[in-house]
Amino acid sequence: MDKEMKRRMAESVRGLRLPRYAEIPTVGLYLEQTIKYINSYLAPLGCLELTGSMVSNYVKKGLIPAPVKKQYFPEQISYLFFVALAKNLTSMENIDLLISVQRATYTLPVAYDYMCGELENMLFYFFGLKDRPEEVGETDSDEKNLLRGLIMSAANVIYLNNYIEYVRRQNQE
Repeated sequence: MDKEMKRRMAESVRGLRLPRYAEIPTVGLYLEQTIKYINSYLAPLGCLELTGSMVSNYVKKGLIPAPVKKQYFPEQISYLFFVALAKNLTSMENIDLLISVQRATYTLPVAYDYMCGELENMLFYFFGLKDRPEEVGETDSDEKNLLRGLIMSAANVIYLNNYIEYVRRQNQE
């Protein structure tokens, strides 16, 4: 890969910062607002966009808590971020199991904020903005390592898709 291509790819993630749990809107967002909110963060990474039917299916399957009066709050939104990242890597059954592990091990705000920090950490590393990944979080546990592995896989897929897209664009020019 030439230096210019590497620089362009790095620019695509340089300003990435997912909202932390305390920054997710607490006013309650309707389905379309929720989808737009999440997609605004994930679409620039090349992730598949969430749709209303996808979210409805996740609620029906019990992956995320049901909306309250048709509104989604930080709890549902944070789980949707996780499901959106994990759905291309593992089955819905496994995602449900991972959520169960999270609920038994860490509070949702702690687990979600860790996921955000680890995703940014790995993306910055894979895209060449850091020389090596940092240790994120304060504890060391099998559950945390499991999530780190999932996030590393997601970051690898995001990097791969970005690389392929840049090669495709170069070939068209």
